[in-house]
Amino acid sequence: MPDRPRDAGVVIGAGGGGVIHGRRHITGPTTNLAELHPRARPAIYRPETDRRDTPRMTYLDFEKPLAEIEGKAEELRALARRNEEMDVESEAAALDKKAADMLRDLYKDLSPWRKCQVARHPDRPHCRDYIRALFTEYTPLAGDRNFADDHAVMGGLARFEDRPVVVIGHEKGHDTKTRIERNFGMARPEGYRKAVRLMDMADRFGLPVISLVDTPGAYPGKGAEERGQSEAIARSTEKCLTIGVPLVSVIIGEGGSGGAVAFATADRLAMLEHSVYSVISPEGCASILWKDSEKMREAAEALRLTAQDLHKLGVCDRVIAEPLGGAQRDPAATITAVGAALSKMLGQLSGTGRAALVKGRRRKYLDMGSKGLAA
Repeated sequence: MPDRPRDAGVVIGAGGGGVIHGRRHITGPTTNLAELHPRARPAIYRPETDRRDTPRMTYLDFEKPLAEIEGKAEELRALARRNEEMDVESEAAALDKKAADMLRDLYKDLSPWRKCQVARHPDRPHCRDYIRALFTEYTPLAGDRNFADDHAVMGGLARFEDRPVVVIGHEKGHDTKTRIERNFGMARPEGYRKAVRLMDMADRFGLPVISLVDTPGAYPGKGAEERGQSEAIARSTEKCLTIGVPLVSVIIGEGGSGGAVAFATADRLAMLEHSVYSVISPEGCASILWKDSEKMREAAEALRLTAQDLHKLGVCDRVIAEPLGGAQRDPAATITAVGAALSKMLGQLSGTGRAALVKGRRRKYLDMGSKGLAA
């Protein structure tokens, strides 16, 4: 580690996986920082190139019958490709129809536990995918100016619909190497302190903040606790409540514990249809209440962690519909829907003064819990 804080490097490419283009002292207005990065059109989400190590669909436990049917249809088509004289399209089409009907039945009324499984699906689009597709001129900013850079948290300056913003989010990674690098989306104290630094910057220069939440929770390791994990989470939550600029958040997968609250204490909170948001994981809750982590299904029911329940309770302001079968079945459509929701939420807050934003945000969270599921 360096003895003193270093200036932010400008990373070429989305996410933290680009190359360092150089280090410069940044002295101009924040709205010009994005111009350090070449102007570019939003990237198109292409799973076949972005996820080279997972070219095939990953199926969840409850999707095994569906996997068998779709696998048989693909086998028939593979045989036909090897032997042009074979005509299997009618049989394959019948299997496709059977698979589509089964998929519809499986996702028609998912239990809370199954929603947890879908929210954790490894093929769902992650923070870096949303940034690449929805934002232009993304300029990553690294480090907490104190200890280190936490790769579980992405953040920087960007343009959303040609409007300068600050974007912050959890990144889980998309393969073994990046999942380890990103610590599976579990942030350490320096990640939350980086978020505080970025929110301070946004507040200073009047930039809206967009946060994308996808974490099983804050990292519970010994080093993280020694460096003040709980204090860092509290400071990040406090900063969310006190900044005088619009703050909108979307839970794109898991919203686990204080690690999610630290980014999601927003003016407007949206959740994807099959995302979850809870004070503790179902497994953790089951271990505490029943001393048996296998009771996670009962715990998921009791926690009221689904987007639908949280919308009824007034915790979530908007539920964003996912494609049939979950976001992993059509990442591009999911990203487009999230972009539309972000645009609407920012539009609702446009023109609201600093004092009104802070007062409204405070009132929103003081009132939380007054609305029951029966209301």
